[in-house]
Amino acid sequence: MTRTPPAISRRHFLTISAAATAVASCSPRSVLAQQPPPQDFLTKARAANATNKITATPLRRDVTFLRGAGGNIAVLTAKAGKLLVDSGYASCQPQLTAALAAINADPIRVLINTHWHFDHTDGNEWMHAAGATIWAHENTRYRMTSTQNIVAYNAIIPPAPTGALPTILFNTYRSLSDGTNTLKLTHYDPAHTDTDLSVYFTEANILHCGDTFWNGLYPFIDYSSGGNINGLIRATEQNLATANADTIIIPGHGPIGDKGQLTEFHDMLVGSRNNIALLKKEGKSLDETIAAKPTAAFGEKWGKKPEAFIGYVYQGV
Repeated sequence: MTRTPPAISRRHFLTISAAATAVASCSPRSVLAQQPPPQDFLTKARAANATNKITATPLRRDVTFLRGAGGNIAVLTAKAGKLLVDSGYASCQPQLTAALAAINADPIRVLINTHWHFDHTDGNEWMHAAGATIWAHENTRYRMTSTQNIVAYNAIIPPAPTGALPTILFNTYRSLSDGTNTLKLTHYDPAHTDTDLSVYFTEANILHCGDTFWNGLYPFIDYSSGGNINGLIRATEQNLATANADTIIIPGHGPIGDKGQLTEFHDMLVGSRNNIALLKKEGKSLDETIAAKPTAAFGEKWGKKPEAFIGYVYQGV
């Protein structure tokens, strides 16, 4: 039986020492393309995103949405300082620093990683140096401490530096509260990866889904990190159960959404999964399945180049 960790008290929220002892978007290449030799993918990704423009959108109850640094970032300005969800690329530090300073001069006290992928965690080290304690699911730290191979990108990702590693870990659920703001962290069974979590800002009614929601884009499913299509569908169903008609939903990639758009994402996943599973059951190869255009009904909204996504789903059915 999984033990649910207790809630964190007001005294500890945003004030846990950053020196706490350690305890433990890129577009995927076509699945049909011939893979070149492994490259320093992370260095190239940092360089490609170094000049990104960061846009800031105030939401409600002191939560701001930052887009452009890699994965989407949420910022809560709380009593003792800032709480961030995800850290983007390290190469976007100058723009992120300016965007955070434009909100207020308070320091970063807490950083929550929605999963291990570097477009959501690459800024961890500098944010930790600036004073942030890093929270994540225990699998996120595990993957960040070892060399990872994201096969879909042919990307070998080296272990993260010690200062980038999460030090406050949880397994299934965790809640944080300072008496004014309550956050609920929920881990999902393997979905986009085996490290995914969502962050629900209870009073603000804002849900950051990480990469279990891609708004207007076919999602990447990282089978190298334990992800699979059925788990992603289950995670989306959990997100839908949390949200209501008034919930602001922050995806891992894409613009801010709502429950209607999250429902469309769910329906696209289910429809694609069912169509592709049927073709595979009939003995169709991946090439033949792609040629049959099983996602044609969704292309207008979710993208004109579904080949990689079809490959991910085909792998998991």
